[in-house]
Amino acid sequence: MSHTSSSTSEYVGVSVATGRWVLFATILASSMAFIDGSALNVALPALQVDLGATGAQLLWIVNGYLLMLASLILVGGSLGDRFGRKRVFGVGIAVFAGASFACGLAPTAEIMILARVVQGLGGALMVPGSLAIISATFGPDRRGQAIGTWSAFTTITTVIGPLLGGELASRGLWRGVFFINLPLAVLALVALYGKVPESRDDEAPARLDYPGALLVTFGLAGVTYGFIEAPARGLADPQILVALVGGVIALVAFVIVEARSRCPMVPLELFRSRTFSGANLLTLFLYAALNVIFFFLPLNMVQVQGYSEAMAGRALLPFAILLTLLSRWAGGLVDRYGPRLPLVAGPAITGIGFFVLAFPGLTSGPDSFWTTYLPAIAVIGVGMGITVAPLTTAVMGSVPQKRAGIASGINNAVARTAGVLAIAVTGAIFLSAFSASLMAYTDDVAMSEQTRAALQSEAANMGNAAPPPGLAEDAQAAVEGAIRLAFVDTFNLIMYIAAALAWLSALMAALLIEPRITEPARQPALSCSTQAPQG
Repeated sequence: MSHTSSSTSEYVGVSVATGRWVLFATILASSMAFIDGSALNVALPALQVDLGATGAQLLWIVNGYLLMLASLILVGGSLGDRFGRKRVFGVGIAVFAGASFACGLAPTAEIMILARVVQGLGGALMVPGSLAIISATFGPDRRGQAIGTWSAFTTITTVIGPLLGGELASRGLWRGVFFINLPLAVLALVALYGKVPESRDDEAPARLDYPGALLVTFGLAGVTYGFIEAPARGLADPQILVALVGGVIALVAFVIVEARSRCPMVPLELFRSRTFSGANLLTLFLYAALNVIFFFLPLNMVQVQGYSEAMAGRALLPFAILLTLLSRWAGGLVDRYGPRLPLVAGPAITGIGFFVLAFPGLTSGPDSFWTTYLPAIAVIGVGMGITVAPLTTAVMGSVPQKRAGIASGINNAVARTAGVLAIAVTGAIFLSAFSASLMAYTDDVAMSEQTRAALQSEAANMGNAAPPPGLAEDAQAAVEGAIRLAFVDTFNLIMYIAAALAWLSALMAALLIEPRITEPARQPALSCSTQAPQG
């Protein structure tokens, strides 16, 4: 689900050699974003230890990036259409690389969070540009092959991301996850400015939807802050209430502004299509669950089950392989059966995989991987392999061809937004449930009230929690066991929530997605300067 340009402006004719440079630049830049995201999840346990990050800070390190990316990715695409895709793409690469350098040097969790926010801003300028530049550069006779080449290479980077992150983290080199972006960025920029032609959309709106961008950013930030900080402060805390209520109001205002805007960032009329609405609701729930899994599963493996980071990275490989192998076959299912069947079956199977992840409990470590986590990870890979290609086809086929770019961009933004909200909400649930479970497991352990209060504070570190100092040897062992048991119990709760979200996405597909994709009704392409406000 990658964002493409919303324009259909004439492409720039290029030679075969120039086309190769275009692919070289766009593949390298995309690889930075794909590797960074998939590798970081596996490196989070090592990062938490070295930076002394609390559980809430760990959530912010992931969500700071996703927040900016989800809020501004559509604006990034529009800026490229208006001011030049090559120019905006290059700025995004430079910002992303500079922020990656800051992440790699970050001495504290607070600086890491700030650098990740800036990295998300760079990603919002960079991520929409890859396919937009390819679509604008290659003619119809070569475009499909070019996009296929881009997809193949970026899929490879998605596969190697967890392996790379695990290997670096297990050697104490988790900062390399960020530093690896620097040579990729330099090579991409050299190719971009030396060989890639500029392109823009001459029909791009004269105005950008700045009010919409600000509202969705403040809305997501308020809701994210409210949920992540609520376990420590309490829901009755004025700051939490203001953040949550203000965030919800901003998101409601965003919908109102988009409905009335002459140049909306999200054209709401696209949601008149039941299939488009259903596909995006499916995306919201399913990708919420998927983001939750890939955040908490490596923490469980490394901090509780005794896996090294390298082993945890390799454990995720079956998912990536099955997703890659099945995607092409699943795309053919749409031609034979329509999109509804695979989009009901795929998420339903994925939900089974999430549910099965809650079965192992405390394991004997990597030696038992084949009978504990592998079956669930394989089932998730099968389910997502059945889902991804039909979902893209349903999104793109549910709107007129001229709106396919913005439809893809909206779906991409929905997937990113799902990650922001899911990690914030389930993170809050995890922090609260883990603390309660830890206190229950240590109820019979002999310790003073002061030590018990220190243990409850330590629960904010999730799986990195440690027994308070001064405990007797048997009490310390009991607390260490209680931390592991409490983490597993809470992890299982989160897996049940993820399974429910996946099954809810399957229900959305069954209720809303049409059995067959039909040619959408043509909609007039009005410029922002002449289009009347809607609603």
